[in-house]
Amino acid sequence: MEIRVLGPGCANCEKLAEMAKKAVKELGIEAKIEKITQEIMRYTMSTPGLVVNGKLKHLGKPLPSLEKVKEFIKQEME
Repeated sequence: MEIRVLGPGCANCEKLAEMAKKAVKELGIEAKIEKITQEIMRYTMSTPGLVVNGKLKHLGKPLPSLEKVKEFIKQEME
């Protein structure tokens, strides 16, 4: 599983990255979590964004809840 957090490094981007890490841990799965700060435009103009296995799952504000992040990850496990 590959998870990318898109953003310039703002507080919301950092929060989303931490939620992704926590979601992966709680789900008991292995995933590569990467923060993308340079090629954001490839995916979106709005940040923060969350990409799971190459699919854009969330962008902009408000941030999704931890449960929603877990749901995004589970969708890509199926």
